[in-house]
Amino acid sequence: MRIRAMVAVAGLFLMAQAVDAWAVTQVKSVRLWRAPDNTRLVFDLSGPVEHSLFTLTSPDRLVIDINGANLASPLKVSTANTPITSLRSAQRTPTDLRVVIDLKKAVTPKSFVLAPNQQYGNRLVVDLYDSPADAEPSPVDTPVSSAPAVPVLPNQPPIKLAPVPNGKRDIIVVIDPGHGGEDPGASGSRGQHEKDIVLSIAKELQRQINSEKGFRAELTRTGDYFIPLRGRTEIARKKGADLFVSIHADAAPSSAAFGASVFALSERGATSETARWLADSENRSDLIGGAGNVSLDDKDRMLAGVLLDLSMTASLTSSLNVGQKVLSNIGQVTTLHKRRVEQAAFMVLKSPDIPSILVETGFISNGSEASKLQSASHQQALARSIRAGVKQFFQQNPPPGTYIAWLRDSGKIAQGPRNHVVASGETLAMIAVRYQVSPGVLRNANELKSDDLKIGQNLTIPGTTLASQP
Repeated sequence: MRIRAMVAVAGLFLMAQAVDAWAVTQVKSVRLWRAPDNTRLVFDLSGPVEHSLFTLTSPDRLVIDINGANLASPLKVSTANTPITSLRSAQRTPTDLRVVIDLKKAVTPKSFVLAPNQQYGNRLVVDLYDSPADAEPSPVDTPVSSAPAVPVLPNQPPIKLAPVPNGKRDIIVVIDPGHGGEDPGASGSRGQHEKDIVLSIAKELQRQINSEKGFRAELTRTGDYFIPLRGRTEIARKKGADLFVSIHADAAPSSAAFGASVFALSERGATSETARWLADSENRSDLIGGAGNVSLDDKDRMLAGVLLDLSMTASLTSSLNVGQKVLSNIGQVTTLHKRRVEQAAFMVLKSPDIPSILVETGFISNGSEASKLQSASHQQALARSIRAGVKQFFQQNPPPGTYIAWLRDSGKIAQGPRNHVVASGETLAMIAVRYQVSPGVLRNANELKSDDLKIGQNLTIPGTTLASQP
């Protein structure tokens, strides 16, 4: 009887050991990206973990303790152009792993874990910020700022920014190449990654916009690194953007899907974002109105709500307007997936103070279209079409105080007919005031039998007679 009991206990002990061994998470690999102000390490895991980290000096090191984990294979990654000199690891216990990062200089670390998604399993993310000031926001929402030079494609001469007369500012267009770093976006059948294609298109679009006098283009990212979605719009706000253009490449389950699209924010997305801004006390101290600098922090809740609604309505109206112009121009260089600007609640479109559009340049899941998207000539053509739409919009709707507004007001830009997409809450009288024409002129130009308008309705705004451009 005693022998049977001993055997049973031994069996339970072996089973417990087997369960413990099975429950240990494996650190499968590590990936690294360098951004302008930080270095991101991503540890790929077979399951969830708990972790802690601390720094040491003389020499500078970062120690990461990962509980309930062991190493599946040696940690190998290139550390060139980063503050990291090497990575070392050792098992403190059979189920506790210690990783030591040897550093060239002191850094400010931030860390967090991510649950599995469609592309990756569990991950431990460690961000090493070059200075403490860069690490102040939360690690999930940290915007990555940059000061990019004007890039050029091969065989393209560098373009210098055209000088603008004193006191007349540039129109600022912030271009956002989607995805980046550990987020590759959609993938093509030949291994093409959306993040690489859209970065090339964005750089070419920046180069072309910067060749236009009175315009300046900035990028949210200039290399292969990740920026959280809200961080992208925060970059645009800090740069004083007059327009935010996010560049993407679409994907679909069917490889037959093809064509380019342009998106603006949906009404539902606008409503939810307005509510979020009002509910968040920190947001109320931010500015709305883009470069107009309208503050909410000194307004009561009702007035702040009215200002936000007005700002969001104006932003959405402009987004639909510029989106339609961009879409029309893109349709001259490639096939369109939809001939009208679509609307969705994409996070990067939710700025209440900055007109924002998202351009799907084509379907990377379509073999033929993916090959076109990779070619420099097609990228240049797409950039030209987006630039043309943006330029047309701002020549008709230049922000006050800009060089383009000065040209228009000086009679140096001929003001042709314009297009306006009716947004929620707009009336014919409101639109007439905005474009400085009478309601009767609008009725005649659009053959309206009444002043009733529908959301999404296209109105033609008659042009004004100005001197032709020199």
